[in-house]
Amino acid sequence: MNKLNPATRRLALAALALTLLAGCRQDSNPLPSWNPTSSRQAVIDFVKKVTDHGSPHYVAPADRLAVFDNDGTLWPEQPLYVEVLFAADQMKAVASQHPEWKDTPAFQQVITGSPDAILGLEGKDQFAVAFAVHSGMTTEAYANAVDVWLATHKYPRFSKSYLDVAYQPMLEVIAYLRANEFQVYSVTGAEVGFARIANAKSFGIPSDHVIGTLLKTTFDPTVNPAQLVAQPDVLLVDDGPGKPASISNVLGRRPLAAFGNSDGDLPMLQWTASGTGLRFAALVHHDDADREFAYDRSATVGHLDKALDAAKEKNWTVISMKGDWKQIFK
Repeated sequence: MNKLNPATRRLALAALALTLLAGCRQDSNPLPSWNPTSSRQAVIDFVKKVTDHGSPHYVAPADRLAVFDNDGTLWPEQPLYVEVLFAADQMKAVASQHPEWKDTPAFQQVITGSPDAILGLEGKDQFAVAFAVHSGMTTEAYANAVDVWLATHKYPRFSKSYLDVAYQPMLEVIAYLRANEFQVYSVTGAEVGFARIANAKSFGIPSDHVIGTLLKTTFDPTVNPAQLVAQPDVLLVDDGPGKPASISNVLGRRPLAAFGNSDGDLPMLQWTASGTGLRFAALVHHDDADREFAYDRSATVGHLDKALDAAKEKNWTVISMKGDWKQIFK
């Protein structure tokens, strides 16, 4: 192919891409990291039904929307959400530039304590750390800090880069949906500036397909180029009932499929599943203490209680990490 002229080579590559895409649609094993279980089959059956022109459940490609939570659904969330761990490291790194932080006990605990000191804070204080680190930074500077940290730090338990702890079976679901003309969106409680970098690097979801928690920003036209600067005030929390509201604000309609793992995702799953026509709602259940973690109803991070009951009542798909997945990480 290298001997072809550029125009011919581009046509050949385009034809190859279409061939590969068609192969994905017809692949007899589209989810190779899954065991042959009912959960795997449920995903495949749903996709076949909504993409088959002869099916009563057929949905046009323009309306094939799928949404995924991040923490606990696409990568680990124990012992803490990845963004919070990032924020703790950043607070230590830049503490000398913020003498005002000495007046906040929670911040001092993070700055002067051990690397896992943030684990001892209440949830509201953990997120206060994250917002304080982001406050006053331009969107570009913050994105660069996130990018560097994700590439240079390892997940505490697994000794893997944060870029290598995405769940391979869920990446395959995303690829399978895309091969069948679904638009895939990330809907996460993480701050959107952090989530955009993480999604692009770890899950292959571009920044314009990421919906997350929003901080207030101010516009500074006095610098060149003009900048947006983050403030410590929350504009919208993309968790719980905030998730369907955010999806509606961005997409203007219900998704066809939704994947989550905790009670924070329950409203998103309820809203998706209650739409007209065939819908798909799934929970990732962390029940594999050997390869990842095992937790649900008693967990403080990734609490899964009401959503687990709803899944049983509504006959949603519950994905067992232990039983459904041959492997965990990519």
